[in-house]
Amino acid sequence: MNYLYRHARGFWLAAFLVTSLWTGPWAAQAQSTTRESFETGTKTTYPAGSVTLSTGTWTFDDALLGTSAQDRKNGLQAPRLTQAGKLTMDFFLPDGASTVTVQHALYDTQASSGFELYYQSQNCGCTTWIKAGTTVIASSTALQTASFPVNVSGPIRFELRKVSGGAAQLNLDDFTVTPFSVTPPPVAGDNDHLTMGNPSGAVTDVNMPFNYLMRKPQFALSYHRDQGKPNWVSWYLAPVWLGSTPRQDNFRADPELPAGWYQVGSGSYSGSGFDRGHNTPSADRTSSVADNSATFLMTNMIPQSPNNNQITWATLENYARTLVGQGNELYIIMGSYGKGGTGSAGYKETIDNGRVQVPTRVWKVIVVLPTGTNDVARVSAATRIIAVDTPNQQGLTSNWGQYRTSVDAIEANTGLDLLSALPTAVQDVVEAAIDNGPTQ
Repeated sequence: MNYLYRHARGFWLAAFLVTSLWTGPWAAQAQSTTRESFETGTKTTYPAGSVTLSTGTWTFDDALLGTSAQDRKNGLQAPRLTQAGKLTMDFFLPDGASTVTVQHALYDTQASSGFELYYQSQNCGCTTWIKAGTTVIASSTALQTASFPVNVSGPIRFELRKVSGGAAQLNLDDFTVTPFSVTPPPVAGDNDHLTMGNPSGAVTDVNMPFNYLMRKPQFALSYHRDQGKPNWVSWYLAPVWLGSTPRQDNFRADPELPAGWYQVGSGSYSGSGFDRGHNTPSADRTSSVADNSATFLMTNMIPQSPNNNQITWATLENYARTLVGQGNELYIIMGSYGKGGTGSAGYKETIDNGRVQVPTRVWKVIVVLPTGTNDVARVSAATRIIAVDTPNQQGLTSNWGQYRTSVDAIEANTGLDLLSALPTAVQDVVEAAIDNGPTQ
């Protein structure tokens, strides 16, 4: 299935970003990012009318600003659309757009709805609305982030349209526009931890606390400050990373987190009933003490049920290393999603006084390639790709194969764009398949 994030490759995610300047080698061409949180203004009825928001005046049609407990929102209020509802900018942003992100969720527990993003550009001298990206189906009761590629310079304005679901109501929130930039971020080459792509367009920018990129010699990750855990961790595995270094067991806070951010510590999981579950496994980094030690940074950990971590996940990790021993190199991405899991002390949604979120599900994607070069170009319909999605709970067994799924299914549940470096035509094939190869 051709999920929305797949079309956003080459751009970086700007969700949750307050007005700021981009950093990095392309900063000289960057302008300010625009974020509309919908926290100002009032509109309590659906008929068309103007609303003055922090970014300017918008027209709400078949839409209001919902403040009820059933509205899914960050803050006190969020737009709620019904029927063929529309939110239209009555002004132009001067700096164009690379990417637009918007959060979406079902109102209350109503039926799913689809929505689309359209734009008008003054550069083309036209008055027609042009669709950006693909239709997004909102089907979750928790806010999810959708990303739309635009890549248009010059003055631009946007319209969000509810296009399906009839009377079912839909919440949107946190609309963010990343300005147009001539220079894209660099692309990773062979044997890099991000060779297969940056799943969320994460950037090393303190203003992106929910999608903060950390690139270490041993792995790369997107960190979520307010969940106290990574959204995903990505790493390359080949014989060069494997040796005889013993397990260091030096769990510790990550000093590379930005100043002022809470640092999850070695004792943050104590008494919780959850393991400090590695994303990049200790046994995948045994070539040196430094490499193994890096895997014990708490930015590489999630609260993982003991059965999931020590039985199901350990068996999968061991199997992955046997594939390396058979002459393969692996690109691995692991992450988690949802809120609430069951450990040895029962069900919990958070630990460490609410600073660390316990995930509901734990997933992994493994791209298996015979050792070689030009790795992205070598991925084809014949490439073995193992995708696994397990519940974060007790009672699991070593049979990880029963939890195999498709990459597409994981993308649908997480909103990520996995394997985004692959050509779209290749993704369409390999991400829809479910592995049926050996499991030991």
